[in-house]
Amino acid sequence: MLGFLTARQAGLDDPLRLRRAESTRRVLSLKLNPDRDVDRVHGNGINTIDIETIEGRYMLSGGADGVIVIYDLENYSRKLQYSCKALCTVGRSNRHVHKFSVETVQWYPYDTGMFVSSSFDKTMKVWDTDTLKPADVFEFEGNVYSHHLSPIARKHSLIAVGTTNPKIQLCDLKSGSRIHVLQGHRAEVLSVRWSPRYEHILATASADSKVKVWDVRRASGSLFTLDQHNGEKSKASSETVNTAHNGRVNGLCFTLDGLYLLTTGTDDRMRLWNSASGENTLVNYGKVCNESRKKLQFSVSRGCSPEFVFVPCGSSVAVYALHTGELVTMLRGHYNNVDCCEFHPDYQELYSGGKDSNILAWVPVLRTPDIEEESNHENKGAAGLSAVNPAFQDAWSSDED
Repeated sequence: MLGFLTARQAGLDDPLRLRRAESTRRVLSLKLNPDRDVDRVHGNGINTIDIETIEGRYMLSGGADGVIVIYDLENYSRKLQYSCKALCTVGRSNRHVHKFSVETVQWYPYDTGMFVSSSFDKTMKVWDTDTLKPADVFEFEGNVYSHHLSPIARKHSLIAVGTTNPKIQLCDLKSGSRIHVLQGHRAEVLSVRWSPRYEHILATASADSKVKVWDVRRASGSLFTLDQHNGEKSKASSETVNTAHNGRVNGLCFTLDGLYLLTTGTDDRMRLWNSASGENTLVNYGKVCNESRKKLQFSVSRGCSPEFVFVPCGSSVAVYALHTGELVTMLRGHYNNVDCCEFHPDYQELYSGGKDSNILAWVPVLRTPDIEEESNHENKGAAGLSAVNPAFQDAWSSDED
């Protein structure tokens, strides 16, 4: 640590290097925190969670019971042991509550005054956070698996929606209407995701084993379809041509810079793709257990070197190195399958929700002191110097020596 600070002070090091190194250390030390609880409100499994990026303080959760909860993650007590309180709930007694399972919740990217939820009751609702009443309701012909608002859009206010209908629906927040459909998939669309780099680029994943990348300004179909074999017909059977996985594709996630796209499928594989060319990078993550018939929500770290992927794997959360595929650790604490996890980039924390109705907080272990406590206050000098970790000792020399 002192070496980083000295190099930064002397102008020998990139100012962000210390931040990346400390963020990486914190992610590598993630543990289930026994001192932090998240209020248990849901009576059934938790399908989706989202943390707003404005203050990094409020978290949404949506459950199989149709209930939506808003949590405050701030520790006002400043005590080591505290609970993340449920501020408000769209519960079963609320006449606007979803009738069936809530599959996706998302904060409006620019303001915590609004959030969007979608459900198996064939609706997507735009909520006013203050009143907890829907400002707008979009109705569809089939169950809604996934929706997503672009985190960077300035020229459009579109919500991409994946349903049991193979056509991707584009809904406009400004007009309150469905303005366009994207055709190309042959089965239900399980996950949709806007690029964090280009506001008109959209990725969609389907039960037809395909992942398509679209430019929504074009009317001529998708830009390209991801091919796990990178176009090598000798390796592909007729059934797997232009497929991303050998099963249902139920998870999508871009890296923060938008240069790479991660996909998960029921073939127990996770793949990393170049989002510009559609090339399979062939990173081998090994077997990634995935039995979900619906959308699987996983997350990528931000500000680390290297970056990490957090993906539900049975009743655990698996942590992988993004570009090497190395399994770093397994976070175990849930009693049943994990369906969603969300990384908090401000504090390098992870929140996960599962079928056990619990939301667990995975928090970095505090750095251990580099200087040991002196047993005798009078014993200083040489004894004090020997107590310093050698990695942090000053390496200067005196002219008198």
